[in-house]
Amino acid sequence: MVDINKLKLAGICTIRGVQMSTRKYLLRIKGLSEAKVDKIKDAAYKLQGSNDVSNQRNKIFKISTGSKQFDLFTGSLLLLFHDDLAFGEYRTGKTQLAHTLCVQVQLSVLHGGANSKAAFIDTEGTFRPDRIRSIADRFGIDPEIALENILVARAWNSDQQMDLVSEIAARFAETKGAFRLLIIDSIISLFRCDYTGRGELADRQQKLNQMLNRLTKISEEYNLAVFITNQVSSDPGGGMTFVSDPKKPVGGHILAHASATRLYLRKGRGEERVVKVYDSPDMPESEATYAITNGGIADVGF
Repeated sequence: MVDINKLKLAGICTIRGVQMSTRKYLLRIKGLSEAKVDKIKDAAYKLQGSNDVSNQRNKIFKISTGSKQFDLFTGSLLLLFHDDLAFGEYRTGKTQLAHTLCVQVQLSVLHGGANSKAAFIDTEGTFRPDRIRSIADRFGIDPEIALENILVARAWNSDQQMDLVSEIAARFAETKGAFRLLIIDSIISLFRCDYTGRGELADRQQKLNQMLNRLTKISEEYNLAVFITNQVSSDPGGGMTFVSDPKKPVGGHILAHASATRLYLRKGRGEERVVKVYDSPDMPESEATYAITNGGIADVGF
């Protein structure tokens, strides 16, 4: 029992979590010797055998975005066991999409939801209860109940952001299937503040990689979808090479490889917004239009 408590304090709350952790990581936990780690790993593999990939894929269901056009061209946004990322400049709807998903996940499966709760890690101070209320009204959900079903945590630095991921994972283990969505808005903001210049770039990328790896494991360990937003930066040489859109996502290849599906959001004509499937293992490149309304993300002209 003492060793189990030690594992929980380290953010390892399930048998699957033990399987996903390396011996090197487990040995860092104070009070666990090499002999204990070997016994723990052996017990974990005996209690839970190998997982059939096809059976895991059969458990996946989709969470709607609130826009039929968006869903049609992107195959609905979120899948369980997936890490999905949306990037774009300001006013393209990244945070609005995150708010809409927080409500949408609470709907029944027939209505494009997962009949469950959402967790929201806010790194930019963008979470707005009023937006949740207005979106809940659109979908016919009691606004106060909708807010109660969203676990919100505010992060002020990259270290705290990593700690919050572990703390929320422990909450997932306690509630056993109550949560089906984890949102981080945005994943890179605090890292850009805490690590500046080329001299700290390698450290930043390593820390970012560790967090993304942890999110991938949480997604599979607790059977939930992870949705993260990302910022963009302008490429100074883009104009010289005749690139139509010189903006590129921040975070480099680390973020690109860690995300299952990446969506590029950009401004369209007037109040239109455009989403492009930038990279995906199971969807072709395509584009769709959507709008930001009082009720969240919706079709143009809704």
